[in-house]
Amino acid sequence: MDVFRQLKPFYWVERKSLIASIVCLICATALGLVYPNLLRILIDDVIRPRNFEWVPQLSLAVVGVVTLKGSLQFLHGYFGGRLGNRVAFRLRNACYTKLQTLSYQYYDTAKTGDLMSRLTADLEGVRNFIAFGFAQILNMMLMVVFGAAMMFSIHWQLTLITLVTIPLLVFVAFKFERLIHPAFREMRQAMSHLTTAVQENITGVRTVKSFARESFEMDKFSTRSSAYKQNQIAASGLWGKYFPVMELLASLCAVILLVAGGTLVIRGSITLGEMVAFFSMLWYIINPMWAMGFLINNFTQSKASGERLVELLNEYIHVKDVEKPIVLDDSKMEGHVEFHNVTFNYADKAPALTNVNIDAKPGMVIGLLGPTGSGKSTVIQLLMRAYNVKTGKITLDGNDIRNISIESLRSQIATVFQETFLFSCSIRDNIAYAVKDVSMDQIIRAAKLAKAHDFIMELPEGYDTIVGERGMGLSGGQKQRIAIARALIKNPRILVLDDATSAVDMETEHEIQAGFSELMAGRTTFVIAHRISSLRHADEILVFDKGHIVQRGSHEQLIAEQGPYQDTYNIQYADRPSAGTAIPAAERRVAQ
Repeated sequence: MDVFRQLKPFYWVERKSLIASIVCLICATALGLVYPNLLRILIDDVIRPRNFEWVPQLSLAVVGVVTLKGSLQFLHGYFGGRLGNRVAFRLRNACYTKLQTLSYQYYDTAKTGDLMSRLTADLEGVRNFIAFGFAQILNMMLMVVFGAAMMFSIHWQLTLITLVTIPLLVFVAFKFERLIHPAFREMRQAMSHLTTAVQENITGVRTVKSFARESFEMDKFSTRSSAYKQNQIAASGLWGKYFPVMELLASLCAVILLVAGGTLVIRGSITLGEMVAFFSMLWYIINPMWAMGFLINNFTQSKASGERLVELLNEYIHVKDVEKPIVLDDSKMEGHVEFHNVTFNYADKAPALTNVNIDAKPGMVIGLLGPTGSGKSTVIQLLMRAYNVKTGKITLDGNDIRNISIESLRSQIATVFQETFLFSCSIRDNIAYAVKDVSMDQIIRAAKLAKAHDFIMELPEGYDTIVGERGMGLSGGQKQRIAIARALIKNPRILVLDDATSAVDMETEHEIQAGFSELMAGRTTFVIAHRISSLRHADEILVFDKGHIVQRGSHEQLIAEQGPYQDTYNIQYADRPSAGTAIPAAERRVAQ
């Protein structure tokens, strides 16, 4: 029960519903003891003495008991359902909130399908147990206690003889629980892998089809589906092995009662009515014993699900606010960013940055150039506190960013990533995503600066056009321009363009850059790019290689000295005359 103790904050606030549900179930269970006594009265006091005038009263008593018991069972279901739904609501929100607060480091290894499985199937399993499973287990124990007490009051010797197999039944049930729980845990994990396979296939369906790998994906899904099937078969095997044993042990009680009880009736030690009442109460005890397997099944599945939810809720948050974080004042922000001897490495990997020093004064445009994996994007990730700096520090207007509120810090930064993500909503809502209250004029202005307005107006419903999942239905360049507009409307103090124009043609790139020039004025801007054309107007260009800054300076300075920057420039403009000095026509138009 340790898992459910950890989940106590989510259901204990609804303890009134929990207690009401349990009380109603206990009362309904207690009323079940009335039936054996009515049978005893009917046989010993009505039928044998032929006092048939009592039959109507007994009939009315049965109707009253049935009605009252049914009402109590209804209230048990009502309060239990309300409890389960409210607990699920709180638990679902807590898990989702946890996912929002977890750092990038967690998502580096997390799988979408696994997380979806936890927030749906696992949460539903916990909801069912908290709503009804716990009360049913308690009810089972009470039925055994109440029934045994009544049997002892009739004939204690017969009770001991009849219930001789019960301890063995309990032993088998607990042994079954120890074996079935790992099986259910593996089943949940197999379901998680199966869900992940489906999610990845649907997300990457274009890649699958472009490489004609449908058969491979079907085989992969079949393999994971087979693993899930084997887990279910193993669990069913355990169930099929132990359930008949438990049923046999429970039935032995009835056999023993018929033999021993019948002998006592013949001898006159007990009346026939007491024997019938005794037999009825025995089944009152045996029924929950038979149901023990189902309850253990429910409990173990819920326990396995609860473990996965608790694991998520207890996940360590690597990046979080200090006790009293600094909240930045927008009106006083300058945007002065400094990296002081920053060294950083991802978990179990070589350093991604080594002794990096950057001084980005307010309004400066800093260009970052280098091969894939050289550390350019890591600079931006550290600036946004996606990860904590290991060695050195990063300051914003003189404040160590580790002391600044994460929300406050990121509110000052607008980023356009290389991999564009759009939500399944209208283009207007996608552009306005970063701002709470924004006018249509601001949306249109941002779209025009990003050179997106014209193609948006050509769509059937303009800005109200609903884009498909992850922006399906739009070209890569169109999605990227919408993402740029989304960053521009934020009106940030710090602008980050992570290869933001990689999906557009050269002509559009220079048109967008012309729009950037207006926005960049007075703002600190970091531009990550592989094209020299995107960096040539930067105030300072930093050339990275294996986590080190190997060159720094303006375009004119770097083009004049031998090194990676000049090599890159010559490769990109190798087809132009005088590659070291020629400027593309489109760039000359922008400069003019």
